[in-house]
Amino acid sequence: MNPVNLLIADDHTMFLQGITALLEQEPNINVIDKAINGIEALEIVKKGIVDFVILDISMPEMDGIELSKILKKQYPNVKILIVSTHSNVMVVSRLIRIGVNGYLLKNAEKEELLKAINTIASGENYFAEELEEKYISNSSRIEKQVSNLTELSSREKEILVLIAHEYNTAEIAEKTFISLNTVNTHRRNLLSKLNAKNTAGLVKYAVENGLVD
Repeated sequence: MNPVNLLIADDHTMFLQGITALLEQEPNINVIDKAINGIEALEIVKKGIVDFVILDISMPEMDGIELSKILKKQYPNVKILIVSTHSNVMVVSRLIRIGVNGYLLKNAEKEELLKAINTIASGENYFAEELEEKYISNSSRIEKQVSNLTELSSREKEILVLIAHEYNTAEIAEKTFISLNTVNTHRRNLLSKLNAKNTAGLVKYAVENGLVD
């Protein structure tokens, strides 16, 4: 197998340094560069020197979900392995739909990380066993929630995230440059589309779908 030219993107310095030190010991892995957010990672990928990316989900400026969308659309040959603390099946489902090649939890052993990298580099996908089991057992509920999420407009998703971050109506209006009435209309639409009874239900939905931590 040809050497893997790897980029690691994670905003936690200790994890970034640790995984870099671990993988630099492997003869078939070239750690080309590191990034602390999605924007940095994308700029590195644009140079054409990377064929494999290890990503965290929660990163500033551009998170791993948004970066994965861009990479799979613009650089489909770049392999993506998500390594995250998120074990929520809704998050995993969204990333599977985007087309990521693998997903591991950050508590995985070194041997499993190397197995995932080698499996993906050889042309197959690799998902942690416990995540696959959760995904299969909750598949019908997941499909329903993913369907609801795809029905939301970009503005509705933006407002949902702001609600989940505890912004009030006036603050959302100021931040998004829309009127109070428009914010309230979006809120009512979100409650209806997501079958939520109140703000707590909207926040729960946002968390379950990986829109916020």
